[in-house]
Amino acid sequence: MTAGTAAGAARGFDTVLVVDFGAQYAQLIARRVRECAVYSEIVPSSITAGEVAARRPSGVILSGGPASVHVDGAPSLDPEIYGLGVPVLGICYGAQLIAEQLGGTVGPNERGEYGRAEMTVARDGGGTLLSGLPACQPVWMSHFDAIVDPPPGAAVTASTAASPVAAFEDPGRGLYGVQFHPEVQHTPHGLQVIERFLRRGCGAGPSWSMDSIIDASTASVREQVGEGRAICGLSGGVDSAVAAALVHRAIGDQLKCVLVDTGLLRLGEADQVEETFARHVGIDLVRVDAATEFFSALAGVTEPETKRKIVGEQFIRAFERARHQVPDAGFLVQGTLYPDVIESGATTHSSTIKSHHNVGGLPDDLDFELVEPLRLLFKDEVRAVGAELGLPDEIVHRQPFPGPGLAVRIIGEVTPSAAGTLRQADAIVREELRNAGLEREIWQSFAVLPDIRTVGVMGDERTYGRPVVIRAVTSADAMTADWARLPHDVLEAMSSRVIAEVPGVNRVVYDITSKPPATIEWE
Repeated sequence: MTAGTAAGAARGFDTVLVVDFGAQYAQLIARRVRECAVYSEIVPSSITAGEVAARRPSGVILSGGPASVHVDGAPSLDPEIYGLGVPVLGICYGAQLIAEQLGGTVGPNERGEYGRAEMTVARDGGGTLLSGLPACQPVWMSHFDAIVDPPPGAAVTASTAASPVAAFEDPGRGLYGVQFHPEVQHTPHGLQVIERFLRRGCGAGPSWSMDSIIDASTASVREQVGEGRAICGLSGGVDSAVAAALVHRAIGDQLKCVLVDTGLLRLGEADQVEETFARHVGIDLVRVDAATEFFSALAGVTEPETKRKIVGEQFIRAFERARHQVPDAGFLVQGTLYPDVIESGATTHSSTIKSHHNVGGLPDDLDFELVEPLRLLFKDEVRAVGAELGLPDEIVHRQPFPGPGLAVRIIGEVTPSAAGTLRQADAIVREELRNAGLEREIWQSFAVLPDIRTVGVMGDERTYGRPVVIRAVTSADAMTADWARLPHDVLEAMSSRVIAEVPGVNRVVYDITSKPPATIEWE
């Protein structure tokens, strides 16, 4: 989906723009807004008043950020945005910025305020955002500077021991600011604060639902494709499956699905995907065996970003080779998600964590127009759309699988031998989780094959084999994740089986790193 059609899919919804000032929680703010059934979109702080006005949002939320408003080069906001008549909520840095730009005072605190704090609501009332909530409540803080005076005309509605202005508002001008972070779970009433801004401050209705998403996306795809033909690349993951089902709903037989067997899929996955789509979705599926081409292109390559770009290009080349079966196809359907776009550096202050093969890895000479019906959605929304479309649980609740497949779980050179070793180990990990009844509790679980050797003893003989790393995490949307506390007997079963059943492996370790600082995938 191009930027124009992505915007088209969001047309007709009340929209809230989340201005990104570099906060680690900007994406979480956007997620919380959507939990309140209002469409949200993250935009860079360089956005102009004219650009905001053109989008006609119901409200604007300014995220937190790591900078001080007093530092040279700190991100700012076009001050004319405040005069558009669009309600604005500032969170942490965003609240300080409102105060600084509109005549209030922001000064350094004697000490920072980090973590849990007790906030007291003003005795004369909590205004639009806090009235009716507990007079004293825990909130989550993360700041050094503090708002000393709110903008002229704004009322202070809450304070803490270290923040004289923990919340302020001027409903007449549509200005709201909170020094705390309402988007995090550590602020128990935070979601209520956000919802009150949306409903009372912005007048935004609950229009962002699965039915409305599907209807809008279907209409957008029909408008984009028209009478043309489209090819959808299936990778074995949830995203491409839901994208295929959604586009099929929009254009029917104008869609042809192509399953590229890259040699980098999980054990038995190509057969399973082919059977499932024929049985449940009724989509004609073309299977292309491209393993030789993929391994040849990846030979000698060890750098992760290079791998991703090679895989992205090889996907396109495989689709182009399959094009003779759909000679007039001018559109390529992909399961790109909103986190993919964000992690590929979509906003001014967001760094490129890793390029995704369907965002940053496409060749310049792409001979298709992209159709990306899920580009505006987070992972949990994609699952909900899939369920609403009638896809079976085996697809909807399948664990996420990266587009580059096992290539980004093999550290070092990707070879057929390494892929075969990892495929066997990965199957054991997933099977033992199913046997333990834990598969639905885990966001993602898999095996990784590092490019090192380790000494071991097997059958009284010295071995020098490869270790396997087991990775299992819990998450809600893949933006953050925690390592899963798997029972020791499950880990023991995985380890014993991998060493006994997978040739060349003599050691198994478990990754206990959260995201951040790590990513879920190793590459």
